[in-house]
Amino acid sequence: MREKNERIFGPEDLRDLTPEQVIKLYGETNKKKKVEKKKPTTFQHYYVENPESELRVKELELNLKNGHTYIFKAPTGVYGKKDIDKATKVLLEYAEIEGKKILDIGCGYGVIGITLKKEYPDIEIYMSDINKRAVEFSKINAKNNNVFADIRQGYLYEPWENEKFDQIISNPPIVAGKKVWMALIDGAYEHLNNEGSLQLVAFHNKGGSRIKEYMKKVFGNVIELTKKGGIRVYKSVKEK
Repeated sequence: MREKNERIFGPEDLRDLTPEQVIKLYGETNKKKKVEKKKPTTFQHYYVENPESELRVKELELNLKNGHTYIFKAPTGVYGKKDIDKATKVLLEYAEIEGKKILDIGCGYGVIGITLKKEYPDIEIYMSDINKRAVEFSKINAKNNNVFADIRQGYLYEPWENEKFDQIISNPPIVAGKKVWMALIDGAYEHLNNEGSLQLVAFHNKGGSRIKEYMKKVFGNVIELTKKGGIRVYKSVKEK
């Protein structure tokens, strides 16, 4: 499309000019065009209540070692939108499922909680996330996978003020900062029944070692359930 005040050169303007002069003429003209400044792109991590990114949905497939396959709808603005990350897969393969009442906190679009309910039908699964879009798609994915789960929206344990669980499990939002994952660990101790466990997954050299240390500080104990490709699954038990 022609810009305002843009000069158009016809054959009569160019016929007496040398090729070098034509090139120079067009170069000088292009310099006069105003270049529109691009607005700086602002980064917004997924641990927010209302994602601002344009909604696009991708269908992802989770394949477990036992041959079971599950399908999830993954929206933009939620962690793991491009693929189901390795840490989540490791957690699902190596977590020790104990007790009946299990909370998946920071559930994203529901991979951990929904898969656990499918693999262990007798458990009661509870799921929550601060991200409203994550909660919406957790409910969609639960319905699509024929799973009943209590899914709520809110910051950390706010949706579960008067609840206690046999187990709390999570791929914690390290990108949200240590204040968040420390509060997740502190709150887990308060929301676990005696002998209940907290099980978290992380890359050991990318924040996981600090998580492990803090779990030991809060619970007085911590073990590593697995070491796989730099990923660890940490477990702490609330002792009597």
